[in-house]
Amino acid sequence: MAEFTMELNDEQKEVRDWLHGFAADVIRPAAAEWDEREETPWPVIQEAAKVGIYSLDFYAQQYFDPTGLGIPMAMEELFWGDAGIALSIVGTGLAAVGVLANGTEEQIGTWIPQMYGDANDVKVAAFCSSEPDAGSDVASMRTRAVYDEAKDEWVLNGTKTWATNGGIANVHVVVAVVDAELGSKGHASFIVPPNTPGLSQGQKFKKHGIRASHTAEVVLDNVRVPGSCLLGGKEKLDARLARAREKAKKGGERVKNAAMATFEASRPAVGAMAVGTARAAYEVALEYAQTREQFGRPIIDNQGVAFQLADMRTSIDAARLLVWRASWMAINGKQFTAAEGSMSKLFASETAKKVTAQAVQILGGNGYTREYPVERMHRDSAIYTIFEGTSEIQRLVIARTLAGIPIR
Repeated sequence: MAEFTMELNDEQKEVRDWLHGFAADVIRPAAAEWDEREETPWPVIQEAAKVGIYSLDFYAQQYFDPTGLGIPMAMEELFWGDAGIALSIVGTGLAAVGVLANGTEEQIGTWIPQMYGDANDVKVAAFCSSEPDAGSDVASMRTRAVYDEAKDEWVLNGTKTWATNGGIANVHVVVAVVDAELGSKGHASFIVPPNTPGLSQGQKFKKHGIRASHTAEVVLDNVRVPGSCLLGGKEKLDARLARAREKAKKGGERVKNAAMATFEASRPAVGAMAVGTARAAYEVALEYAQTREQFGRPIIDNQGVAFQLADMRTSIDAARLLVWRASWMAINGKQFTAAEGSMSKLFASETAKKVTAQAVQILGGNGYTREYPVERMHRDSAIYTIFEGTSEIQRLVIARTLAGIPIR
């Protein structure tokens, strides 16, 4: 087990500086353009692929960093560059985590490389869980998967929403109901291969922030996938469903479903994204406060501004520490007995919203215009308290964990 430390080692510092350079030199100069275009920044993703950032190997190296700090460090630097473009670069990772968390070794080796493509032909993947009537309440999911034993195929029907890369992805990972009587325990995850008939893109959303990241509905109309596309395999699913039915009869403890397992693994990473955006806004505000003069002196000399900056920096550092703690615990197999993963996501996301709002205030009228990046950062920050579990859901998870109440 790696010792918890707040000091990055030399290799991690080298990776951090490399990512920071890419964010500063490639992502930031393109941020305003792709935010206005509201389109997937394919050229930037391709540049990331060329240098090795957008690749399975890079994320695997960070994911298996024994300190647990590889992924949060990478997320913070990329999202420091720009949240919308960064999410386009890392969005495939959620689908990849879904396969890593639930798939067999053969499925991992087969499908994750197809999610990324290569530097000459980049691909993206989508994780499809939320539905129009089932966001935080995953037990209300309506998308169904029915097994056709004669053909060894699963037939999927339903509509997914809020899917990053939905409809444009090469590979879709879809969570569906296989046993409605078991509620959230009757869910399973499926791979939908490229060009599968019946899968189509529904509405593409025009968003308040992270506009360079593609978000859309995914419609599944009698989508047939081979039995081998059930993550984990049918034998494992049947055994899990049998245990769930037995526990339901006995009124036993609840078991986690596929979607919740994926989100639980990714929440500290989302916290790191929020830290990156908050840090970027803070740095802009700090520099502005040091150079902007009013009444014959820099505005940072005014206590009202200086104290805001002090609070901003304190909150950012506290958020990073919560994210690092949760990430270290996860890689070392320590249980989140106090919902530490949700704590990190909750505090970091709320910090990003507050810090970016303070940055806009410090810049005054300039902060409210698109001539300065804090306006975009403020819009982008709103998503962190919403996706992968709202702040309200994080508080619910934390409270129920502390009280010893099961979470569906």
